[in-house]
Amino acid sequence: MGTSIFFQGGTLVVQQDEEQEPLPPPFRFIKGRWRCEGYHYRELQPLLRELAIRDNVRRWQPLNVTLQEVREPHDYQLEALAAWDEAGRCGSIVLPTGAGKTFVAIQAIYRVKRSVVVVAPTIDLLHQWYARLVNAFAADVGVYYGGEKRVQALTVTTYHSAGDLMAAYGNTFKLIIFDEVHHLPAPSWGEAALMAPAPLRLGLTATYPEAHEQTNGRWRVDELIGPIVYTKRVEDLVGQQLANYRTQRLRVDLSPAERARYDADHATYINFVRQRELPRRYGPGWLMELMRLSSSDAQARRAFLARQRLLRLLASCEGKFALLDELLREYVTERILVFTEQNAMAYEVARRHLIPAITHETSAAERKEILDGFQEGRYRVVVTSRVLNEGIDVPEAKVAIVLGGTSGAREYIQRLGRVLRKIENKEAILFEVIARKTLEEGRAQRRRRKQEVD
Repeated sequence: MGTSIFFQGGTLVVQQDEEQEPLPPPFRFIKGRWRCEGYHYRELQPLLRELAIRDNVRRWQPLNVTLQEVREPHDYQLEALAAWDEAGRCGSIVLPTGAGKTFVAIQAIYRVKRSVVVVAPTIDLLHQWYARLVNAFAADVGVYYGGEKRVQALTVTTYHSAGDLMAAYGNTFKLIIFDEVHHLPAPSWGEAALMAPAPLRLGLTATYPEAHEQTNGRWRVDELIGPIVYTKRVEDLVGQQLANYRTQRLRVDLSPAERARYDADHATYINFVRQRELPRRYGPGWLMELMRLSSSDAQARRAFLARQRLLRLLASCEGKFALLDELLREYVTERILVFTEQNAMAYEVARRHLIPAITHETSAAERKEILDGFQEGRYRVVVTSRVLNEGIDVPEAKVAIVLGGTSGAREYIQRLGRVLRKIENKEAILFEVIARKTLEEGRAQRRRRKQEVD
């Protein structure tokens, strides 16, 4: 029968009739067979041909679909697809939120016309992808996650479930698409890309992970997906495909009592950080080191708890509530998204203003009802704590109010993206409300400097 290679549980396994002949890396001899991770399949093609190893890995099928999309791709979308083609159909495309990443993926699927799996970070986005793919191809689309496991030539899954799907059915997909690919470096989520033998790969994001987010036990996106093949900035598309927008930073003062509590906790926290030289010794990961130390070091514990208290204070200081009330009155005719840093603040805003709140605790049915009501105009304002940062389409929203300046550059861009989808010639506005002379000011200024450099 000779030598062959097959797929098993996320690995490629070589089967030989006689004595197991040594094979070069990436193969390793494990449990009496030469094996390697599934993602090496593409690079192994020359070796398989050279050694006359029969390929029993691939099980992908033709995708016999007709594209129902009537919209023509924009020039930049065609450029992105051409760049992906030129890179051997492996790599990431970075486009601003609202610039049509899903549309680009649909065009890529139609070009490949082989079985494909789309990996999304949340169940909400899974269902959104399902609807878009059904509409785009008028085809039966499989869904694979905790509540439903149906595998088709065109399938949607979540990062959480993708590992199980790849272990069982990885060799049935020729193309794997990772939506919001900046999530992929997470240790457990990157394993799905490692296990998949799919030779064609596409990553989509508006905020590609930075170098320090791909170290210390985290995966590198370019190793699992391929390099960045195309990038477009928000500024390049504003006024054409995206709404014109402006951002405005509004500052509030802490009350005397709030200031006293803030200063005391800030001193406890920052003195420890400086004394132990955490930023110098641990770089961008110094906060994780503080969290680790807090489990065994009493001083670190006091510093960490002080930081938690001051963040809660900044999230819910009375000046922010007062300014939010003014903004809601000023923009009384607009659809508004209010972003908070913590669930407690979101619920308090909802209670004070009698508006619906969406947090990670909100059920899928309730979340759908709220978002449908927002789009239909039954709700004018929705408050959320981070869960609407990514992917959800709310084109009617043209005002975003961010209560807090401790979010990073990625969250800032994602929240801006929620109001950038173009509706007629309406201008989008993002207000960032921060407390004066606090950590929020420093974080906001550093983020702005970084964006100017980028």
